[in-house]
Amino acid sequence: MIKTKGGTVSNLDDILSNGNTRGKQSSLPYAGALTPQETYTLIDQGNGVVLVDVRSRAELELVGRVPLAKHIEWASYPGMVPNPDFAAQLQTQVDKNSTVIFMCRTGGRSHNAALLAQQLGYGNAYNMLEGFEGEANEFKQRTLINGWKQAGLPWNN
Repeated sequence: MIKTKGGTVSNLDDILSNGNTRGKQSSLPYAGALTPQETYTLIDQGNGVVLVDVRSRAELELVGRVPLAKHIEWASYPGMVPNPDFAAQLQTQVDKNSTVIFMCRTGGRSHNAALLAQQLGYGNAYNMLEGFEGEANEFKQRTLINGWKQAGLPWNN
C-alpha cells in the first residue's frame, strides 16, 4: 500500500486513476492533476514517469530544485519572457509515450505546459497541483500551506 495525502492507494495505477478523476472533475483537457505526494511516489518508483519543472532558472537558484526533475523553462526571468523553444525542448527530452508531470511554483505555468504537451500528442500529461512553493498565506508567504516543499519532499539548493 502507498500512503498519499488523499488516503492510501494499492498501486501506482491507482494514483494515476485518482489524478485522472481530478482532471475530469475539473474538466482538464489533459490526463489529470496530481498532488505533490502522488507525484513523488510516481517518480520515486520509476516506471518511466518524468517530472518536468517549468520554473525559471532564477527560481531554481533562489528557491530550490527537485533533484529528480528535468528542467525546461516555460518563461525566463526577468520579465517572464516565454521560452520560444519549450515545445522543441520537451519533444527532445521527453518521449511522448511517457507519463509526464509538470510542476512550477504554484501550478499555473505547469497547467499551461500540460495543456501544450497534450496538444503535442503527450497522452499522459499531468499537472502537479500546489506547485513547488504552494499557495501564499495571508502574509504572502509561501511553503507554509501546501506544495512540494511544505510536504517535506526531497529538494535542494
